Amino acid sequence: MSNTVVKTADLPQSFLEVHPHNLYLYCKAYAANLRASSAHTKNRSAVSGGGKKPFAQKGGGRARQGSIRAPQFRGGGVVFGPTNAKNYTQKVNKKQKRLALMHAVAEKVANERVFIVDSIEIESGKTKDAVALFNSFNQRDVLFVKELIDDKTFLAFRNVSSSYLVEPNELNGYLAAAYSAIVIEKSVWENLVKES
Repeated sequence: MSNTVVKTADLPQSFLEVHPHNLYLYCKAYAANLRASSAHTKNRSAVSGGGKKPFAQKGGGRARQGSIRAPQFRGGGVVFGPTNAKNYTQKVNKKQKRLALMHAVAEKVANERVFIVDSIEIESGKTKDAVALFNSFNQRDVLFVKELIDDKTFLAFRNVSSSYLVEPNELNGYLAAAYSAIVIEKSVWENLVKES
């Protein structure tokens, strides 16, 4: 809780050899996959009304019209407008996801923004205790990575806007890059390093 250094850990060489473009591609895909694709317009066949010819074909001196729901009329259909059928999803290979995370972690380590702790646990379940833990690291915002999130710790961190509590399976390159610092449990760190 007092953020005192007990000992330091080394980062494997494999983390340092990852090309940064892997992180860029992963973050681009991550953001694209969040897009809602909800922009939708109606064409002339979908708007209501317009079943009757507005005026006679000949004799009025005006251009011929078949429906008041044609695109040139107010309230008419939209030509070539967006429909929610568009899919923005981008595929990222499993290996590239891994490389993106490795590079993001390596960047944080280079800037001394990764803190390995024995345990992240707020037994009281109180937000003020979670805030005290967050403040002890003196960072803008912090990603906390816990092996298994218990109810009390979840409740404590739930309302702390500058921090985010995740389990190892939720940890990815985007989150690791987005947050100013990472606080990670020792067991999770050992698994992360071992898998590389």
